[in-house]
Amino acid sequence: MDIIRIPVLSDNYVFLIYDRNTNEIAVVDPAVSEPVLAEIGKLGGKLTAILNTHHHLDHVGGNKELLQHFPEAIVYGGKKDKGRIPRQDVFLEDGDAIEFSGRKAHVYFVPGHTFAHIAYYFPPINESESGELFCGDTLFAGGCGRLFEGTPANMVDSLSKLRQLPESTRVWCAHEYTLSNLKFALTVDQDNPHLHKRYKDVQEARENNVATVPSTIGMEKLTNPFMRWDDPKIKSLMGFEEPERVFARLRGMKDNF
Repeated sequence: MDIIRIPVLSDNYVFLIYDRNTNEIAVVDPAVSEPVLAEIGKLGGKLTAILNTHHHLDHVGGNKELLQHFPEAIVYGGKKDKGRIPRQDVFLEDGDAIEFSGRKAHVYFVPGHTFAHIAYYFPPINESESGELFCGDTLFAGGCGRLFEGTPANMVDSLSKLRQLPESTRVWCAHEYTLSNLKFALTVDQDNPHLHKRYKDVQEARENNVATVPSTIGMEKLTNPFMRWDDPKIKSLMGFEEPERVFARLRGMKDNF
């Protein structure tokens, strides 16, 4: 199962999941159709699935045109997004599973950014592989999504689910926000040596126009303050003990950063 990252719009990523054995392709959160169709053409494959994490236009904007070219493709999304994702066929809930490329993807209900957000997790099939997490705008490299429809408690619960995944899991988040996220992270976790090293590495990568996605769950647990709400230093700085209040203060600070 190959994963191809396609940069689109100003900072979005669309992901193609490609099965070389069958030439079948799934696309995750197609913001636009043209670059997706171009990449499918290069691969000589057939689009069979559209995996949407939530309803925002920069995640579903390409659905309709892709279906004009591949009308048999199945559109997956969260059950609570019914009526908000174009041409949705399958309505998924927490604990559901789908299959692609001979691998099963577990569905996580991860509200916060929106009230209907889901994520797709493909566990590894052997010890030499990592798991693959497609988390939309819930978890970012170094950050997390804004709370447009959910609450701090929703997001803490959602990130708690993702934090429990194996540390080797690759995090395929939908935006190139890493440098900005880490600049903020340094203001609240400035004594973290892992964070300082990551910031330096990401700064160099972006100077050379190198993508910083995917990350890993292990890296996020070490350096992402939104995955570290129970760290004593961060709790002390935020002035709260309760996870949702620590998170709410962090998110408010980031929103105004």
